[in-house]
Amino acid sequence: MVVAGALLPLAAAPAPLARPAAVTSLGSDVIVQMFDWPWPDIAAECTNVLGPDGYGAVQISPPQEAVVLPASGYPWWQAYQPVSYQLSSRFGTQAQLAAMISDCHAAGVKVYADVVLNHMTGQGNGGTGDDGTTLPDKYDYPGLYSASDFHSCRSSITNWDDESQVWNCQLDGLADLDTGSAYVRSQEAGYLNSLISPGVDGFRWDAAKEMDPADIAGIESLLSAPVFIYQEVPWGAGQPVTPGLYEPNGDVMEFRYGWDLHGVFTGGNLASLANFGPSFNANGMVPGGDAVVFVDNQDTERDGSMLDYASGAAYTLANVFMLAWDYGIPEVLSDYAFSSFGQGPPSAGGNQIAAVTCGAGTWQCEDRWPAIAGMVGWRGAAGTAPVQDWWSDGSDAIAFSRGSGAFVAINDEQSPITETFTTGLPAGLYCDVITGPPSASGCSGQTVTVTSAGTATLTVPPQDAVAIDVAATAAG
Repeated sequence: MVVAGALLPLAAAPAPLARPAAVTSLGSDVIVQMFDWPWPDIAAECTNVLGPDGYGAVQISPPQEAVVLPASGYPWWQAYQPVSYQLSSRFGTQAQLAAMISDCHAAGVKVYADVVLNHMTGQGNGGTGDDGTTLPDKYDYPGLYSASDFHSCRSSITNWDDESQVWNCQLDGLADLDTGSAYVRSQEAGYLNSLISPGVDGFRWDAAKEMDPADIAGIESLLSAPVFIYQEVPWGAGQPVTPGLYEPNGDVMEFRYGWDLHGVFTGGNLASLANFGPSFNANGMVPGGDAVVFVDNQDTERDGSMLDYASGAAYTLANVFMLAWDYGIPEVLSDYAFSSFGQGPPSAGGNQIAAVTCGAGTWQCEDRWPAIAGMVGWRGAAGTAPVQDWWSDGSDAIAFSRGSGAFVAINDEQSPITETFTTGLPAGLYCDVITGPPSASGCSGQTVTVTSAGTATLTVPPQDAVAIDVAATAAG
């Protein structure tokens, strides 16, 4: 167990470490956010599903000890209110965390941890953490932090146009750490290094927007090894704190991507996606090499600003497009059904999370949905090739290739389309990975014939897709 008081300042700050790319031995950059999955279930998913399907990494929920909120029904957001940097939490023990990391690595899957460094909890006066830590006050964490380790602003952010307020005041009443302090930085770096030690490969930096980017750089300079960093920095119209400020520290989560896909797939025009990226609209996006992109995450599916698992075919097709497009590192969400904003994961009683059971109606397990899983392998076959052979019907049907490795057609119309497409692929008989993966004996779903001219005549059903790649052929 990592004891908070044992996280000592490092003797000297080394030079900032080079940023590694989000690529695994399998060559895939696809991240799957295993939202609120317990560690043993993630380990099993890596071994049985994610590794075989070609996922590159899993994003795990915040692994530090967090406050327990029975009066609020043990909501999901309690995990984002740390009370210590001990590594036993509602998701599992420190030993289970280490075992999960080892199992995922054995399956060729990297592990990225969601880390909460901007703040501690908003609770106090006898609050308890999920490893037994008790809190005298929201600004008092025995052996870790005292009142002087927090910013002097003790009110919530109300003006997002005020850079100083965004970086120094409280996010929804959560005790805001003074991350400009050398002591606070050393404690936080000690926590991150305690995750790097058993093999965590990267960090999703929660609430990065509420931290001065210079403070993030200072913490990163204390890390013991190079890791992949991607930061939560939602864009806001006219706001001075922009995603671009954080690019020197690592990648940023590009919220405009998911917001724009929501608009296109709920009332827009798929043909407009021909230039999807930084020049798509006046709001812009960061360069693709600095972006982690997503159709939804735990926040946006609950605030209604993006598509989610309940959006039907639009959600599946948006994920197909994201995994096929040549902008950013895609992140897929795998979570559970909910009926209210704060609803926590399926419970095994109290603060305990029930074991994940896919297909039981609660755990959605989107990482296993055939179209999404099929497109993960498709993306691996596409590699770094750019989008080519763009086609559209001028409305809601599009198609394109990624060099000579992969081709996809997406139809969001209400009726089927039939067209002879230029695929860019060599002649052959291919498996449509949307309807089923290839097997040793052939295709488990539909097949597609590509001629010697590189064309294929396809009928794409309404609100559906067809996708083929050179790694999925009927030859097995």
